[in-house]
Amino acid sequence: MTATDPASRPARREPALDPSVAPPGTRGFRDAGALPADRWHADQRGETLVPTHCCFCGVQCGMYLRVDHAGKVFGVEPRNHDINRMRLCPKGINAYQQVNHPDRLTRPLLRRHRDEEFREVSWEEALDHTAAEIRRVQGEYGNDAFGVLGGASLYSEKTYLVGKFARVALKTRHVDYNGRLCMVSAAGANKLAFGIDRAGNPFSDILLTDCLLIAGSNVGECFPVLTQYLWGARDRGATLIVVDPRETAVARTADIHVALKPGTDSAFFNAVLHVVVAEGLTDETYLAAHTTGWDEVRATVAQYPPSRAARICGVPEDQIVRVARVFAGAEKAMAWHARGIEHHSQGVENCLSVINLCVATGNIGRPGAGYGTLTGQGNGQGGREHGQKSDLLPGGRSISDPEHRRQICAIWGIDEAELPPAGTSMMEMVRQMRRQEIRGLIGICNNPFVSLPHHATVKEGYDALQFHVQLDFFLSETAANAHVVLPVTVWAEDEGVMANAEARVVKHNKAQEPPAGVRTDTWVMRELARRLGAGDKFDFPDSRSVFEELRVASAGTVNDYYGITYERLEETGGIAWPCPSTDHPGTPRLFEDGRSYHPDGKIHLQVVEWHPPMDPYSDEFPLSLTTGRTVAHFLSGNQTRRLGALVEQTPRPWVEVHPSHGFGNGDPVRVVTRRGSAVFPALVTEAIRPDTVFVPYHWPVPTAANTLTIDALDPRSKIPEYKVCAARLEPAERVDAVPPPPAAPGRTADPETQVSRTDPLPPTSPQGRGTSERS
Repeated sequence: MTATDPASRPARREPALDPSVAPPGTRGFRDAGALPADRWHADQRGETLVPTHCCFCGVQCGMYLRVDHAGKVFGVEPRNHDINRMRLCPKGINAYQQVNHPDRLTRPLLRRHRDEEFREVSWEEALDHTAAEIRRVQGEYGNDAFGVLGGASLYSEKTYLVGKFARVALKTRHVDYNGRLCMVSAAGANKLAFGIDRAGNPFSDILLTDCLLIAGSNVGECFPVLTQYLWGARDRGATLIVVDPRETAVARTADIHVALKPGTDSAFFNAVLHVVVAEGLTDETYLAAHTTGWDEVRATVAQYPPSRAARICGVPEDQIVRVARVFAGAEKAMAWHARGIEHHSQGVENCLSVINLCVATGNIGRPGAGYGTLTGQGNGQGGREHGQKSDLLPGGRSISDPEHRRQICAIWGIDEAELPPAGTSMMEMVRQMRRQEIRGLIGICNNPFVSLPHHATVKEGYDALQFHVQLDFFLSETAANAHVVLPVTVWAEDEGVMANAEARVVKHNKAQEPPAGVRTDTWVMRELARRLGAGDKFDFPDSRSVFEELRVASAGTVNDYYGITYERLEETGGIAWPCPSTDHPGTPRLFEDGRSYHPDGKIHLQVVEWHPPMDPYSDEFPLSLTTGRTVAHFLSGNQTRRLGALVEQTPRPWVEVHPSHGFGNGDPVRVVTRRGSAVFPALVTEAIRPDTVFVPYHWPVPTAANTLTIDALDPRSKIPEYKVCAARLEPAERVDAVPPPPAAPGRTADPETQVSRTDPLPPTSPQGRGTSERS
């Protein structure tokens, strides 16, 4: 960036600056007589700015990718999209560096056995071998012996193809995706209560609320740009309530921070509703007109007085009472939650307990009053809508519903008897691999060796596969264990849509051509389908042609995309579904007419009973281990652990511990659970409960948090219980070293990303009050 040369521009009169409207932090800059920030510009000759969206979380910030005269992405600029208003987080600022990264895979890799080295091969050899192995496995063991695992960072067009490819080309019931590790508890709760699986309100409604409750979401690190909405609400005088075992950056600013014990959320929310009922703060008119099940819910929460919940949750009784009075007493109140209450064996129940509170107080379907889930992955919402989830078909149809099956078979041009039944969830599929019920697998856009719980079980399952092919643009830890690795495009090398946490569908645009030798996921599935005899069902030259079929396949469903077109998305900046026609504006806010999406139009309130986590505490394991994200990294880290600035900001995982344990900052601490142990540097802080420890999960073994976590599942959503397991701490001699990312044959890990890897101390960024600084 360079300052404008005044001689090169015509003279113009600058408007007078009004100091009263100067943005925070800029007044001194202006008073010093410097040029205003808007007088700076990029002077890259021949530069093109391509409007698109960030590839990471479910906020889906708008950005411009900077493309040079040779057609290569070389930078990024924030975009004044109404989602993010010129703001980007550290991941968004660095995301463009993936595109032309030296670690990119550019040739297919193949080996016949895992004890061999990979060799680079042609696409013809790689695809022919893959198709032959699929035919061999299915010929010997049946169609269901081959499975597909997709991803929630894929464009919706590709998630649609994943589900169709599994069921039409492979004819297998076994297809699921890594969104199973993300939002499925919220999805299950939303479907039970409302008959629809999405947030009820747009982000902009946060600005209008009088009371905002954030449960189990570290917004400041996981969704940094979303904090602008929180601060906007606070500027209007809204009360902020944060429910989290850790005093996160946002919790530190809250009016009420409920630091409950991990795994006790539903007991807490039942007790809050108990107080609301006892003090006559429910909206009985709304409940009578718009709900079923209220009498049963009211009888259940009567068994959760604050005294009982205080013992379960480890919080003061009077804090429970205060939360109830503040939330129910507000004219407009909202609740948003994320993985902190969803990653549990009672994840669906936790979400339902929040829904019960919102509905009982009449805080549904109004500007500033409602309920929503913050999506972890970029397409965490859209990724589960169109068929790659094991029990769903496009448009959110149930694969077990005969009429839904008939509709999709008519669109796909197959006989109803050919469509397989529902499959199993991602973690269940890994267990089936161990039992050799699934013997072959295609993985797309996922890294289970880091992201799934109880790593030893995951490794055993994948090692038992007779054939495994993985599609990715970097060699992930999971891909490094495969037989075939197919190099595919990054988000900036293709176009497509994603649905963000508001259920707003946004358009990503292609910014550059992929490197020679790299193909799109769409092309790969089309070519494999052709080799498997189903090419006529996958005649899609590009994403646009897939999207046109997706629109038709979703028409008339709850998840109706029919009225959404690429042209409308370009024009509007995003449209919230359902959108049944091309003249429909979309549906940013649900339930405004008081009706749910159940056939009777009622909200179906559900009884919730708290039960303890699946990993019991004992004298040997007295502490709660919980896991989560950090601001510099994303999910399994396969993308962010290669970007130098992000690695330098957060080079390694740590264990967050309370000072009462007696460790010093940076001390090696062994965290032990019933599944294993790992040694991390201590980050000593008063911002966590004394009975709780926290480890971020973006790194592989031996520094993987998921070496330690339990693989217990919610019985309905099948989400793993990442957020609580029994643990103990021990002093250790030295911290476990962070391994470099895997590298393709003949390459070594990019040295830029190794600069800080040997640093033994935890990061100094603001993880919490009381954190020691480096000397």
